[in-house]
Amino acid sequence: MYLKRHAEQTVDKLSRMFGAILVSGPRQVGKTTMLQNITHDLTYVTLDDLILQISAREESGTFFKDNPPPVFVDEIQKAPELFPQIKIILDRERKKGQFFMCGSQQFQMMKGVSESLSGRIGLLTLLGFSLRESHKLDFNLPFLPTEAYFNTRRKHFDKISYDEVWHTIQRGSMPELFVNPDFDWQMFYSAYVRTYIERDVRDLTEIGDTIKFTRFMTATAASTGQLLNLASLARDAGISQPTAERWLSILVASNIVYLLQPYSNNIIKRAVKTPKLYFLDTGLAAYLTRWTSPEVLKNGAMAGAFFESFVISEIIKSYYNMGVLEPALYFYRDKDMNEIDLLIEDNGTLYPLEIKKHADPQKKDVEAFALLDKIPNIRRGCGGVICLYENLVTLKGSDKVIPVSFL
Repeated sequence: MYLKRHAEQTVDKLSRMFGAILVSGPRQVGKTTMLQNITHDLTYVTLDDLILQISAREESGTFFKDNPPPVFVDEIQKAPELFPQIKIILDRERKKGQFFMCGSQQFQMMKGVSESLSGRIGLLTLLGFSLRESHKLDFNLPFLPTEAYFNTRRKHFDKISYDEVWHTIQRGSMPELFVNPDFDWQMFYSAYVRTYIERDVRDLTEIGDTIKFTRFMTATAASTGQLLNLASLARDAGISQPTAERWLSILVASNIVYLLQPYSNNIIKRAVKTPKLYFLDTGLAAYLTRWTSPEVLKNGAMAGAFFESFVISEIIKSYYNMGVLEPALYFYRDKDMNEIDLLIEDNGTLYPLEIKKHADPQKKDVEAFALLDKIPNIRRGCGGVICLYENLVTLKGSDKVIPVSFL
């Protein structure tokens, strides 16, 4: 069963703007399936095929004579030698939509792209299913807590129950788990972690001790929703801090982890400079930290952190699916411990948001928003509390109670 991905429209748009399109993202989020659905009438080659991979690496000059464009090349990172050949063909032919590519290792891919295909390639990051996609909603605007957004969102709406939210958080957003609800969650993620380390991580860096890397991933998952503390992660994994920094960069490049940057400008002197760390797939984080059922997770000590990570991930997906590679998302925290969970910057306006797992938001939840009014040259827009309450209602002034169903 194929479920329509919202990023399909973006791929179509990019194919009319650029000669090459590259879809990156974590392993098993459906990159290949989506592109095969879009390019079903084109030649398909996968560099997982060892014979084709050797041909691409050793005979790159003739590879596209045997597989002429338009063509879909899967696992393109396995043969970066192809990028200069793609550049030559695009510069000669001047045609759009000739090369569709995907892969899960951004280090090699982006190095080849930046060196050979700058200005010639459209880029898209794909993550797991969003709530919108899993509910088959035909709505793909990036999330923004404005009246215009909510008025449009109401026309494409499906209420999501409290229990379904926690089931989704614990089970995760991997397409294969969604379309196969009988699949064993623990076996799936056990294989996922092993394959990720053996196929992606070992290709990127010399990791002699896979047990320590798994321990590092687990420590990182246990820190989701918190300020990044490399010293603590290194200590928990039994590695040096420079190694922890290098391994974290791998998780970020693999789109396993997202670092939400703090909002700062020249005027804000007391803002913290440390990013917050979020696991983009809460199912993977739940597996690593041993939250084995939705019931245990929603009543556990990490429930708030997991709910916040889930909301951040859903908002990021709404931007990635529209082709926004680096959405203007931040958080605010100062040295007096005043904090705003999320700031979305759009057209010079900051939209503040709190993320609470409870279902009874109060006016005190938005008190910190007033901090933005004290910063010169900052325009504050409407905001709200994203939570598990069922209805979209005004909380205070232009700030609303925002159910998860409206993301």
